[in-house]
Amino acid sequence: MSYNHHSISIHFANAMLNGARLNGLNEQQLLREAGLNSELLRNQEVRITPMQLSRLVQSILRHSDDDYLGLASPPCRFGIFALMCRMVIHCTDLQQVFTQAVQFYNLLVPASHMTITEEGERVIFTLDLTHPEKDPDHALIDFLMLLWHRFPSWLIGQRIPLKQVGFQHSKPAHFEEYRLMFPCPTVFDQPHNSLTFDRSIMSAPVVQTLQNLSSYLRRAPLDWFKRQSYYPVYTRKVMDYLENAESMVDTSMEDIANQLHTTSRTLRRKLDEEGTSFQEIKDGVRRDEAIHLLSQPNLPISKIARLLGFAEAAAFTRAFKHWTGISPSTYRKSKG
Repeated sequence: MSYNHHSISIHFANAMLNGARLNGLNEQQLLREAGLNSELLRNQEVRITPMQLSRLVQSILRHSDDDYLGLASPPCRFGIFALMCRMVIHCTDLQQVFTQAVQFYNLLVPASHMTITEEGERVIFTLDLTHPEKDPDHALIDFLMLLWHRFPSWLIGQRIPLKQVGFQHSKPAHFEEYRLMFPCPTVFDQPHNSLTFDRSIMSAPVVQTLQNLSSYLRRAPLDWFKRQSYYPVYTRKVMDYLENAESMVDTSMEDIANQLHTTSRTLRRKLDEEGTSFQEIKDGVRRDEAIHLLSQPNLPISKIARLLGFAEAAAFTRAFKHWTGISPSTYRKSKG
């Protein structure tokens, strides 16, 4: 059985909906279209699927007619991003992509200002909002910084290896989510919102085509919210092994240590150095798979419990409440 699903903090849905409310959008309609419910929003420990967050963003974009989700001033007309994509898809390399995209946005979108500069062997991309006070929960800037790493990476067919991501805002309550979003150190209270990476990647050729772009835009922003391989080395290896195990519940740290040709003591130390533990990783994989399975309407909770290796539904319910703060049945009813 493959456990390769990912979940996202409810924080991002709440933050985006705050902007939607301020702009007079119909919250219940947005939630219905996303497969969410206001009950879920009240529990900050709840996590949702990438598909749910993607549908919510798509609904807000469509109903607000604003690529910046109603969280910037003046609005950025819905479709500006797609227009830019259709321009840069014809670029020869990443250098040309960033140069043209920055010029395009600075000319057409007064709500933000971008720069791309080279400093020795490093390149720094910055994106600052003209009115950051319109984005008090940092939902827009989180979204845009993710976009400006994921989309250029897709264009060249490889992940741009980031050295650092910087944010103007102070360290927020949801800062732990950044390690799932960006494969690098995150710093706060910076003069600009920025992505820093090696200059050498700028010569990477654009490998995507106009035909590929059409399907990519239809999926957006789903691909940006899916988990990337942005974990430290041993955390990623343990996660990969657990996600592909025939029976995750029966897989021990010793099993994985043997596969990695090391001892369980060494593996435990490596995970500790990376700020995690075997049980924490295992719980995270099971939690995310549980959230995915609960989004399948015709799958009984008792069967989900068995699929995740629990002897009985009650044990699964206790574990799920520990992970998310609510029971599986409450979660399923809330998202309907």
